[in-house]
Amino acid sequence: MVRSHGPFNLSKRDSGRGPQRGSPAGVEAMYPAGNLFVPVAHGRLEAILKQPRATAKGVALVLHPQPLGGGTMHNKVVFRAASALNDAGLTTLRVNFRGVGQSTGEHDEGRGELEDVRAGLDYLAKQFADQPITLCGFSFGARVGLEVGISDSRVVNLISIGTPVDKYDFSFLEACRKPILFVHGDHDEFGSLPALMALVDKIKQHKMGTTLRVIKNSGHFFEDHLEELKQAITDWANRQLQVE
Repeated sequence: MVRSHGPFNLSKRDSGRGPQRGSPAGVEAMYPAGNLFVPVAHGRLEAILKQPRATAKGVALVLHPQPLGGGTMHNKVVFRAASALNDAGLTTLRVNFRGVGQSTGEHDEGRGELEDVRAGLDYLAKQFADQPITLCGFSFGARVGLEVGISDSRVVNLISIGTPVDKYDFSFLEACRKPILFVHGDHDEFGSLPALMALVDKIKQHKMGTTLRVIKNSGHFFEDHLEELKQAITDWANRQLQVE
C-alpha cells in the first residue's frame, strides 16, 4: 500500500474530481458562482447555503475533494451529500477551499485548508447558534474536515465519503469519540476496503455508533451509484437526529 509520508503530502495523481490539472485556476469559469462568502484570514471562501424544505433540525458543513484534481463544491458527490442532508432536515453549507473558484488564497496541501474548515464551522455556529453541526467530507475534504471535526465540540456528527486511506494518514480517527458514518465503494481506487474496515474496527473499540456503509460495484466517485450514496447518508442522518 502506497501512502504519503505526511498527512497531506500529495502524489502526482490524487483523488479529486477528475484528471490532474496541476492548478485550480480557471475553475470559476466552469461552474456557477456561490450565493455567499465566508470571511477568513486570507480573504473569503465562496460558499452555497441551502435550507431544508421543512423546519431545520441542525446544520451541516460539506467539504469537497482535492482541488488539484479539479475538486470543487460543485462535485457530484458533494452535491448529492448536501442534498441528502437537506432531505434529513439540515441546513447545508458547501464551501470552496482556498484558491478554488472565487475563494481567495492558494492551495496549501491541506494545512491551510484546516483553517478553512474552522471558518466554515465558525460561520455556521454564528448564524445558527445552538444548532447541532454535522461535518461531512468527501476524499480530501474528509481528511481535513475530520481532523478538525473530531476535536471541535460544536460538531456532533461526522460523515466520511470515499475515505482515501491509501493516500493519507487517517490514524488520528482511532481517537474518535463521536458518531461517524463511512460511505465507501468496494472498488474505491484511493482507499482499499480492507484497510478502511481495519480502521473502522479500531474506532469501534472506543466508540459505539461507528457505521460503515459499503456501496457494491462502486468506485471512488460512485458513478451510477450516487442515489445509493445519497440514501445512505439521509437514512443515517435521520437516525442520528432522532437520537439527539
